[in-house]
Amino acid sequence: MRKIEKGEEPASLIAWKSANPKGRYNALSDVERKDIRQACTKEQFYLCAYCCQPVSGSKEDTANEHVEAQDLAKNRTLDFGNIVASCRAPRQCDGSHGSQPLPLTPLMPECEVELRFKPSGRVEGLTDRAKAAIQVLNLGDTEANNKALIEKRKRLCDVLLWSSYGAPVDQLDHEDEDLLRILIEDISTPKAGRLAPFAPVLANILRAKLLA
Repeated sequence: MRKIEKGEEPASLIAWKSANPKGRYNALSDVERKDIRQACTKEQFYLCAYCCQPVSGSKEDTANEHVEAQDLAKNRTLDFGNIVASCRAPRQCDGSHGSQPLPLTPLMPECEVELRFKPSGRVEGLTDRAKAAIQVLNLGDTEANNKALIEKRKRLCDVLLWSSYGAPVDQLDHEDEDLLRILIEDISTPKAGRLAPFAPVLANILRAKLLA
């Protein structure tokens, strides 16, 4: 995950809520849903809020995901601060969350330090709530749980590091702090409003090397 800074809600949503003070998310038209989806995708630099794979903002691959599930917080279904853009990958992220409580979210800064990603593509929770979030979202702590995500995460992190550095992560010198900081800064900086697929994951891996 990467900490998401929520911006202003779309004008169409503001207008709809003004006209429908007792309305709920399910009553929105495709126009408001599209505007929410695109606004969330843009502020997330075109990455899924949970797994950090790329999303386009179209309904084909991007969902308006309620961080606090609609069934658990009926008064927050139209709260833009509670909605993020999620991928539509089967059995993970939006497709796995459902109405389960999510104790660690991308709206919390702790999400960047309580999850530890590994060069193998797996993720480990460093706190009980991080472990719970991994299970709720099926983020790939073991191959048995989500082998496809683990393999994709490893492959695209390797591609990103090769393009940035020209070598795999196991060849990075963890004692070269200046190089690691430069790499982290580079891959964490959006280019043309976008972050590379799984860039926050690779940044997490490199930060761990800094602390090794």
